[in-house]
Amino acid sequence: MIIDDDGQQLGIMTNEQAKNLAQEKGLDLVEVSPLSRPPVCRIMDYGKFLYQQARSQGKTKKTETKCVRLSLKIGQHDIQTKQKQVNKFLGQGHKAKIELRLRGREKAFKEKAKEVIKQFIETLNTEHQVEKPMDFQGGVFSITITKKS
Repeated sequence: MIIDDDGQQLGIMTNEQAKNLAQEKGLDLVEVSPLSRPPVCRIMDYGKFLYQQARSQGKTKKTETKCVRLSLKIGQHDIQTKQKQVNKFLGQGHKAKIELRLRGREKAFKEKAKEVIKQFIETLNTEHQVEKPMDFQGGVFSITITKKS
């Protein structure tokens, strides 16, 4: 089955006839659906087809979850630096996961760890919403936020 560059079905023809027809128009013969019976071929500009495919894949780019790690004894300047990173990630459309890992004796200070994360999130510059609430697993507090839409 051959489909013209305008989208019109030309019917079933041999390979040679289809190649000659495509050559006359200065286009390429591309097999679109090889598994169907008869196979479907389309007369088109193959370079343009590849460009449009790459472009559509770029549009459907999945948002990533970027991770920022804090510590229990983090300094004020370090907090500001991490907040700049989170603001940048949210501005680019990514999700941000904020983690605070407790090691050894730090595990006794779970309430202080919660306070550090809450304070960190409250002082962010960008409008955000909590996607996944604060969770404690394996000695790690984590929370995921996204930009408010």
